[in-house]
Amino acid sequence: MSVTIKTPEEIEKMRIAGRLAAEVLHMIRPHVKPGVTTEELDALCHDYIVNEQKAIPAPLNYHGFPKSICTSVNHVVCHGIPNKKRLKKGDIINIDITVIKDGYHGDTSKMFFVGEPSVIGKRVSQVSYECMCIGIEMIKPGIHLGDIGHAIQAHAEANNFSIVREFCGHGIGRAFHEDPQVLHYGTPGTKLRLEPGMTFTIEPMVNAGKRHVKLLPDKWTVVTKDHSPSAQWEHTILVTDDGFEVLTVRPGDNL
Repeated sequence: MSVTIKTPEEIEKMRIAGRLAAEVLHMIRPHVKPGVTTEELDALCHDYIVNEQKAIPAPLNYHGFPKSICTSVNHVVCHGIPNKKRLKKGDIINIDITVIKDGYHGDTSKMFFVGEPSVIGKRVSQVSYECMCIGIEMIKPGIHLGDIGHAIQAHAEANNFSIVREFCGHGIGRAFHEDPQVLHYGTPGTKLRLEPGMTFTIEPMVNAGKRHVKLLPDKWTVVTKDHSPSAQWEHTILVTDDGFEVLTVRPGDNL
């Protein structure tokens, strides 16, 4: 698969899909509280996407994934499957939403605090957000993906955290995952040079401890090997003629 340059018509469909994904995260915000199960959050999101937005939850049945959203709690890095376990005060959770509308995908995630988080949970969530923002704000035609990855990695490591290497951002459009792979570590001046019309995600996964992860027996859930907290934020981005456009900005947020 080669990197696709989106047409103006495709970009408009990407804007719509991105806005819908952002609205799901905005909708679910008041429901993330102690005592709720991630399965209940999944049901709320599924109902909203299907019945309110008349869209499709992309994760559901994607290579066999059994739910409509991903919920990654505490030391879960990514792809957590919603279940019957109840959230408790102090938990941090990433909720990852991808919707399909008129054949195009919008993909975004953010961290939520359940009550007051631990100092380290709050810190890793903040640094992961900063990492994403640093990467996004570098985007413009002519820059290399290696430049972005290097800057994200440098910021995480300057804060004594680590970047997960096994999972990365990705091109997105008519397909959930397209080229290019968008690594959150790397060497300046390497990898793809950006061009207007490219769409992809920036979604650094930052661990409070070491970068090493393991896959649980369910073949989806990825956790930190050292059980340290992990955090992630994600936006879908369009490369414009002179910079970038965030396609998944949430209501009331700047980025």
